[in-house]
Amino acid sequence: MPNNLLAGKVGIISGALNEESIAWKVALKAHEEGARIVLTNAPLAMRMGEINKLAEQCNAPIIPADATSVEDLEKLFSGAQEQLGGKLDFVLHSIGMSPNIRKGKHYGELNYDWFQKTLDISALSFHKMLAVAEKQDAFNEWASVVALSYIAAQRAFLDYTDMSQAKAVLESIARSYGQRLGKQKKVRVNTVSQSPTKTTAGTGISGFDAFFEYANKMSPLGNAPAEACADYCISLFSDLTRYVTMQNLMHDGGFSTTGISEEIVEAITAVTKQSE
Repeated sequence: MPNNLLAGKVGIISGALNEESIAWKVALKAHEEGARIVLTNAPLAMRMGEINKLAEQCNAPIIPADATSVEDLEKLFSGAQEQLGGKLDFVLHSIGMSPNIRKGKHYGELNYDWFQKTLDISALSFHKMLAVAEKQDAFNEWASVVALSYIAAQRAFLDYTDMSQAKAVLESIARSYGQRLGKQKKVRVNTVSQSPTKTTAGTGISGFDAFFEYANKMSPLGNAPAEACADYCISLFSDLTRYVTMQNLMHDGGFSTTGISEEIVEAITAVTKQSE
């Protein structure tokens, strides 16, 4: 049931590709909670996705922008303020892509040109967004910026390859810019480290289904679904979390602090008995 947590607030939601996207669900929830939003994605992603359908549901304008292009981001932030009639209260950065993962490159054989693209798309775009917003003085006081991350920023995961480094850079940018914008205008900047989620990007990683099940068995609450992640993002956009900033917030059902679960012990025991 809506609580009008974002009544009167305006913001930008990036990265909504289709109904499976976390950003899609954040946009719907923001609209439901009383916010007015601008949607954005890269022109190529827009052609591949269904963002026009979401725009109709949220009564939201779309401003295409390549998040690696400062010029595009300048047009996005100035255009969003014009469309929404003022400065911004929240921004969601839900942008990530690795050419190395798409091309099936193992970690030891990364294409370094592609690696740089991974970093630019998945992490440096966050810095560019915040730098453009700062230069345009685009945020209201107590605005909130959230970027979606993953626990591979801190731990080694097979087949996540150069995205691990990208997420680590993303989280570092959140801390550094959180300090800067907090001092300047009390703007909050956080990352949310979400459970493995069956989005278009997530399922493109080799072995995703096996890891999804492993994480689900390891987490006391099970994997956090995309809808719950959207709820969490809304809480971070709201005034209820005004003093939360520069944090990487784990939204993973307890996975990140679980050593081993009963389900994993039982699964390993069953396999061991079968091999005896």
